[in-house]
Amino acid sequence: MTQIVEIPLWLFVLILLFAAVTALSHFLLPSVRWFFRRRLERAVKKLNTRLTRPIEPFKLARRYDMIQRLIYDPEVTRAIVNHAERNNVPENVAFEKARRYAREIVPSFSALAYFGFAIRIARWLGNTFYDVRTGLENDERLAKLSPDATVIFIMNHRSNMDYVLVTYLAARASALSYAVGEWARVWPLTRLIKSMGAYFIRRKARGALYRRVLARYVQMATEGGVTQAVFPEGGLSLNGRLMPPKMGLLSYILEGFDPNEGRDVMFVPVAINYDRVLEDRVLIAANERGDRKFGGKVSVVFKFVVHRTWQRFRGKKFQFGTAAVTFGEPVSLRDYKTTPDAESLATDLMTRIEDVMPVVVVPLLARALLAGDLAGDDTNLQTVLDAQLSASTVKTSIVPPSELIAVANHALAQLAEREIVELKDGVWSILPNNRPVLTFYASSIAHYYLDGEGAQDTA
Repeated sequence: MTQIVEIPLWLFVLILLFAAVTALSHFLLPSVRWFFRRRLERAVKKLNTRLTRPIEPFKLARRYDMIQRLIYDPEVTRAIVNHAERNNVPENVAFEKARRYAREIVPSFSALAYFGFAIRIARWLGNTFYDVRTGLENDERLAKLSPDATVIFIMNHRSNMDYVLVTYLAARASALSYAVGEWARVWPLTRLIKSMGAYFIRRKARGALYRRVLARYVQMATEGGVTQAVFPEGGLSLNGRLMPPKMGLLSYILEGFDPNEGRDVMFVPVAINYDRVLEDRVLIAANERGDRKFGGKVSVVFKFVVHRTWQRFRGKKFQFGTAAVTFGEPVSLRDYKTTPDAESLATDLMTRIEDVMPVVVVPLLARALLAGDLAGDDTNLQTVLDAQLSASTVKTSIVPPSELIAVANHALAQLAEREIVELKDGVWSILPNNRPVLTFYASSIAHYYLDGEGAQDTA
């Protein structure tokens, strides 16, 4: 027992390494994790006192625990058995496939990343690129939300800036959980987005097993009170109007809803509109081709953001005009006389979004320009804009009357800089091949007019 044993140096180092790893994993790391988790719990508790809707325990659960809970859910287990039978594979193979789906879907929310990083970045980006305006009744409508209900923001999808704006504007309420598509499954976006509570969706996946795993996660999150943000259109609008809704997530929520037990679900319609959609030409081109193959490159977007940020640091202030977000009247799922089917619910919610769509200046100018040339003096601009507003069914413009002319002149200057319109002899006119761009913007408020068109186009 006391005799000396000679071993090679490399083996001795390897033994020491294994011993150190064992000590860390069994003794030190659990203590360290416990220490930091206690600090995190105290920070979240303090943060919850400032939020109108505290972060629910479901959102703070360990990712590993959530994955285990999801794959051992009875409904997922039945789906695994059915998948194995249909595809003639062993159940353990089907189980591993379900586990892979669960790992892909379940986020790893970090309150520090969300409130310490994401909110600040969202606020900075939003205010850097736009003059952000909100509906006068936004705060009142959020205050009406039941503290015991699960809140789901239902939003139209105009731009990828939608994520930024709503994250920033809802920051005082709670942390939002988004469903994001395949575009975000790129390193290092994947890790970052998961840490902010977003979950991934394979929009082209149609397998029953995948759909069941996704459905159960959405239902568990809804039952757990997680505040969510859903884009029913499933993608960006290609023509400026609201796109037909897709039923996927809404059908999962309805499927797991019990009107007699558990939490109520409250939907908040959210309407977003812009004086400039950063992706407008890409979307218009896709609409003309009749596909959704967007030609935009990440490198181009990155260069654009860096260039504009550098201009900002050099003191050159720029903004793309107004970005407006308005909240509609919240509606409870229990307020419906009978639980609606997914299609009728989606149709009703899209109508509610249309009803509160903010009217910004560029769509008004687009309607006027599509109807004919526009004299550039302030008196005529005021007359034209007043006529556009009075001809619509909109109750109030997001821009106060006292600021309307100044904002309109800035918008026209932006359109001229982008070579969409030109000012010649005091008259604004559309440059060749740019009518589709103005139609895209005019279409966002077309539903407020009796003709239902983007404009009275006389061309």
